[in-house]
Amino acid sequence: MLIIPILALMISVVILGGGNVATHLFKALNKSKESSVIQWYNRDLDRIKPYANTVPITDDLNLLVQADVYILAVNDDAIAKLSSELPFEDRLVVHTSGSVSIYDLDKKHKRGVLYPLQSFSKDSKIDFANVPICIETVDKKSYPLLKTLAVSMGSPTKRINSDQRKVLHLAAVFVNNFTNQLYRIGHEITESEGAEFDLLKPLILETAKKIQDISPFQAQTGPAKRNDKKTIKKHLKILENKQHQDIYELLTQSIQNTHGR
Repeated sequence: MLIIPILALMISVVILGGGNVATHLFKALNKSKESSVIQWYNRDLDRIKPYANTVPITDDLNLLVQADVYILAVNDDAIAKLSSELPFEDRLVVHTSGSVSIYDLDKKHKRGVLYPLQSFSKDSKIDFANVPICIETVDKKSYPLLKTLAVSMGSPTKRINSDQRKVLHLAAVFVNNFTNQLYRIGHEITESEGAEFDLLKPLILETAKKIQDISPFQAQTGPAKRNDKKTIKKHLKILENKQHQDIYELLTQSIQNTHGR
């Protein structure tokens, strides 16, 4: 008996946008055996010209080809306008924002969100096995396709609603953007006396590692938690920058409120 193998169809993707998220998504999808980026659009063609030998590129919306999924990896403020300008309808169009409503996409499309919960910097290497992708769709039939697309990049996936996505994005600002600003302040403080910031890197890694096993509440240590008033006073005296003093006092008070001090 002759058995004819059934080959899985590749998911065809068009990416719109030329920033960090778009670039990292392209690289991940380009490695996938289950999906294929068949076109890349950006209004500034120079941003994506380095990839012209790898994928067809265009700066003309009227030249967009037909695909299974159109990913709008653009600035939040551009999502609604760009989706309305797409010269077709009834195709699956998704954005990658954590804070923009799924309903900001033009209703002429099948609408979805493919939100990669990670920080994307231009020159950083991203392993999508460590990038949870949060999926939301208006049409329930679109969900399996987006899940398959995310899995094709090696990502864990989670189906969420708009409210959950918004609070995840807000929390991400605290644990990533605000934390990184604290790193920058720490770097500035060490440099003021010629100390090496690199000596703090094992502590940074250990702090991140610790909360993989216990809650942030349980992991908290330091002078604020133990109400070490002498150390707190010494630290505030060392800080010459008034803004840094304010941040120190605000976070100290927050920790003490949390731990009943």
